[in-house]
Amino acid sequence: MAKPSRSETPSLADLRREIDRIDETMHALLMQRGEIIDRLISVKQTQESGSAFRPAREAEMMRRLVDRHKGILPLDTAESIWRVIIATFTYVQAPFSIHADLSAGDAAMRDSARFHFGFTVPFVPHMGAASVVAAVSDSKGDLGLVPAFTTAGAGAWWSALELDTAPKIIARLPFVDRNDHPAAVPVFVISRAAPDSMVKEVEVWSVRVAGWSTAAARALGPLAEVIAVPDRAFDGAALLISVPGSASKTRVDALAGGSMDQVIETLVKAGASVRASALVGSHATRYRVPAKGAQPVPTAH
Repeated sequence: MAKPSRSETPSLADLRREIDRIDETMHALLMQRGEIIDRLISVKQTQESGSAFRPAREAEMMRRLVDRHKGILPLDTAESIWRVIIATFTYVQAPFSIHADLSAGDAAMRDSARFHFGFTVPFVPHMGAASVVAAVSDSKGDLGLVPAFTTAGAGAWWSALELDTAPKIIARLPFVDRNDHPAAVPVFVISRAAPDSMVKEVEVWSVRVAGWSTAAARALGPLAEVIAVPDRAFDGAALLISVPGSASKTRVDALAGGSMDQVIETLVKAGASVRASALVGSHATRYRVPAKGAQPVPTAH
């Protein structure tokens, strides 16, 4: 293959002018997006009520981003840019604050909040998931971030989500999982969202059981993602269980896990008894990037 002649090779000045042109185009498109959002606000005031959050739409936007991404720009960078764009324009439509539980680590939770929501949205620190849930419950449209894993002394904070009028778990972040993710701490996002805007690929249940044991925990492992804390009321445990929802049946066949009926059946076989259960939220499946350059893989929990 013949090398391009010296006259055909672009100069540094030419390349920098092209970069400037692209930068100006991106800025112009962002401003154009803002104009459309301004029109959208007017339409929503006459045609729609409730929260500005649309978890299903946001999940689909991020899924399309992952599917089309290529080139030398790290996927994490593209993910963060799009997350900040989405969050900021949502904030423009209906201002909100981020309430974050710092009990699992101040720096990690702040990194997650800024990676996914940027610096325009106000950040309100809390010490404890229950405090976050209470703040979101008392707000008109705020978001809460709580660790999606067991933390010392947290208690069954999710029991406050059981009432129909309570906020719910609407997302799990980060949407794209990878070992070196800059905001890798797994968090649940809590807020109020219109029922028809929720994504139900993964359902999250609050379950109280008697007879909780190591054997029961081990038996649930292949079926669900579980957070467990002691429950003195039933001399057992309060569980937060994430299982594939009905929507995930239409996704990728390789999605792992079982239904809530299977979870209950497995608990009974392991010697536990279910005393109460309530659906406390749902979220999209995540994409796991196993290695640099590998294709993302949807995961159920």
